[in-house]
Amino acid sequence: MGRTREAGCVAAGMVIGAGACYCVYRLTWGKDENEKLWDDEEEEEEEEEVEESCSDKLETGGKTEKGVKANVGVEAGDKPQDDSKAKVDVDVGPENGPGVKKEAHPESQGGGGLEAKAKALFKILKEQASAKAGRGIRVGNISGRRTLTSSLPCPGGRGGGCHPGRSGSRAKNRASGKPKKKNRTKSTKTPATVWPVRRTKFSFPYKIDDILSAPDLQKVLNILERTNDPFTQEVALVTLGNNAAYSFNQNAIRELGGVPIIAKLIKTRDPIIREKTYNALNNLSVNSENQGKIKTYISQVCDDTMICRLDSAVQMAGLRLLTNMTVTNHYQHLLSYSFPDFFALLFLGNHFTKIQTMKLIINFTENPAMTRELVSCKVPSELISLFNKEWDREILLNILTLFENINDNIKSEGLASSRKEFSRSSLFFLFKESGVCVKKIRALASHKDLVVKVKVLKVLTKL
Repeated sequence: MGRTREAGCVAAGMVIGAGACYCVYRLTWGKDENEKLWDDEEEEEEEEEVEESCSDKLETGGKTEKGVKANVGVEAGDKPQDDSKAKVDVDVGPENGPGVKKEAHPESQGGGGLEAKAKALFKILKEQASAKAGRGIRVGNISGRRTLTSSLPCPGGRGGGCHPGRSGSRAKNRASGKPKKKNRTKSTKTPATVWPVRRTKFSFPYKIDDILSAPDLQKVLNILERTNDPFTQEVALVTLGNNAAYSFNQNAIRELGGVPIIAKLIKTRDPIIREKTYNALNNLSVNSENQGKIKTYISQVCDDTMICRLDSAVQMAGLRLLTNMTVTNHYQHLLSYSFPDFFALLFLGNHFTKIQTMKLIINFTENPAMTRELVSCKVPSELISLFNKEWDREILLNILTLFENINDNIKSEGLASSRKEFSRSSLFFLFKESGVCVKKIRALASHKDLVVKVKVLKVLTKL
């Protein structure tokens, strides 16, 4: 029985040796060196399979993972004592330069010749994979850049190491069912500024562009009255402002007591809320009955418009509301104390602020009863620069209309004879007594715009 067992062991050893030789054949021959590199996704799958096959190979001496691009030649003699050394040529591959070879002489740690060959082959494959990789496992940091860590990858991968487990991002993607994505270098550009997002839950019952009925408007007003959340207030104000663009809803909001509910938000410090409040009141002020309710807050709106940031959206919304409130003569006297501020804003503001301020002042000039207070206020002398040709048509037409109305009112009210009561810094002296204004207007007669020419000729005929 001893010889039978020995013969069986020899037969088993021959079978295992034949399998090892077949594996070496598959690894070393019949491969095209110019074969295209696989995609990153295939590399990761191969690395995982190779990791499993490596462990199996140590136990059974069986198959090795296929498809690894390496030329390995193991030379061993027939005698057992020559199995302790193996001469191996390793082709590093195209990533580390063509034709680069390394020689490795792994030493046997003990055991039979077949076990020594298996250990030597496994060690050689590890060195070959490490040489081809040229780098360790890639780890992404918080900033999106990739850093390299020095670690020995498992054999079988092309230009990279195998992952230690399925706890990484690839395993998470598979578990969540997300499609695979290739690893690419992330952009290092500085991300755009992200404004903080309000975390409060919000469920507004209507869309801001819906035309609501009276019961629905009552619900929106109740929400606006009870909430302190800026986002909810903003959406409610926009909804009410859009509905106030329709005449039937202007009456409904007033009858539901909406004007005081909206106007109380003028005092808020949030500029967005104040802007939406002015817009809603502006649409409501088209109705004359609503103006009677809004007049209580007109002085507060005027003060806020003058002290808020120059050329801001809040200032523009306030100027539009004041312009609507001064279309008629009923409430103009409430703003007479702010005439110097309006003219200063006319000089300091940008193009849009200038135009809106001119429209507001023109409303006062069309009321002869406001002429004395208007022309006696102090104005900056630089205001005369608005009569230059460099300005566009809209600004020139508005400033010419303003001058025309004031000149007509001075004549109709008989103020030309009482010129001594006006100071040299007043609007009366600038427009009437200095003569500079008339010279500027005559220079505009050669303006290239035909509409401006006609307006200039009309003004000059009234002088």
